[in-house]
Amino acid sequence: MATTIDFLEMRTFVAVVTEGSFTAAAQRLDTDKARVSRTVRRMEEKLGARLLNRSTRHVSVTDVGRDYFERASSILAAAEAAEAAVAQQAQEPQGRLKVTAGVEFGTTQVDAWIADFLQRWSKVSVETEYTNRLIDLVHESFDVAIRIGPLQDSGLSARKLGELSYGLYASPEYLRSRPDIQGVPDLADHDLIMHTPRGRPSWTLVNSNQIEKIARTPRCVVNNTITARNLALSGLGIVQLPQYLALQHIGDGTLEVVLPGWARSTVPVHAVFASTRYMDPKVRRFIDLCRERFRDNLSPSN
Repeated sequence: MATTIDFLEMRTFVAVVTEGSFTAAAQRLDTDKARVSRTVRRMEEKLGARLLNRSTRHVSVTDVGRDYFERASSILAAAEAAEAAVAQQAQEPQGRLKVTAGVEFGTTQVDAWIADFLQRWSKVSVETEYTNRLIDLVHESFDVAIRIGPLQDSGLSARKLGELSYGLYASPEYLRSRPDIQGVPDLADHDLIMHTPRGRPSWTLVNSNQIEKIARTPRCVVNNTITARNLALSGLGIVQLPQYLALQHIGDGTLEVVLPGWARSTVPVHAVFASTRYMDPKVRRFIDLCRERFRDNLSPSN
């Protein structure tokens, strides 16, 4: 049977049960007692069930009425949440947005996202801190962190922006001066430039279901992918880079792909933010923009 939900009736009945009387419910709803009573009576007639037991001094809820009260309360709460969420999205972002990211990804990617965001929303200002330390968003009052790699368990919320793909690259000058590379074992005859923030330098290269471990002393060990790229551009060896850092150089011929298909596994990138019931409009809009820009510029298909 088709049912038309009357939210006014629901609110009236919920108010009566919550307040414990028609009089108190009428005061809460800013109406009169007789109207509240008529509304509940009309509901009972429509539903074909008694919802309340009435006496001259007391109102109690029946078993059927208790079940209806619990369901109606959930429906009203969901409706209010939906309205609040829409209202939040409709609001124009404004105020200060504090953003943090790693130094390299921040300067090569997030800078452009922030510039786009500020151009779109004139009432927003942005404060950034690019650092490779793990910032405590809540205690340090940051709105959004862009984080690369698996997330740690925490009470924070996150939206996945996408995944970074990697490749092996070297300059044409380097490749012309060294032995041909037909497979992963041939890397043993070459100089490697390894980005190793911490731990022993090594690569785990994957190609479909094949996995090869490269663990030997490289020619250069660095803790910064920009430095690794620059050394490769100088002809000092083979480097592993996220594709977005190499694409421009592939295009202008200053880097070439080595062993196509072999590289580390893709790495997830997330926008992390404090968990709240309703997201601030400026945070929501910024994360939406980050996802859009990541999809357009950094997805593996691009």
